[in-house]
Amino acid sequence: MAMVTLTDKNFDEYIAQPGVTLVDFWAEWCIPCHMVSPTIERIAEEYSGKITVGKLNVDESQRTAMRYHISGIPTIGIFQNGKLVNALVGVRPQQAYVAALDSLLAAAPAKEAGAKPQARD
Repeated sequence: MAMVTLTDKNFDEYIAQPGVTLVDFWAEWCIPCHMVSPTIERIAEEYSGKITVGKLNVDESQRTAMRYHISGIPTIGIFQNGKLVNALVGVRPQQAYVAALDSLLAAAPAKEAGAKPQARD
């Protein structure tokens, strides 16, 4: 799955989709953003079909960046069912992003299946 280019116009459409969406908030002039980009590309490939991955240029889509209080970049926002549930600021090792994604994906099946605690005798 290729990464989606997100803008102020299409952002809500993509994050509103059911499931997990990872958003790379970045800017062209940001050297750390370019450092994290290959990691996000690998995650997009490894999680293809499981999550949506997009990039939002904060200079070109300032309204969305302001709405989510993005003050440092790169910021990797992780959304679940349209809600921001985690934001990782700065360059992190791939494992940090993977751990955040895996914890959401592991919890999702039980939630979707409507699992309820069973009564004890």
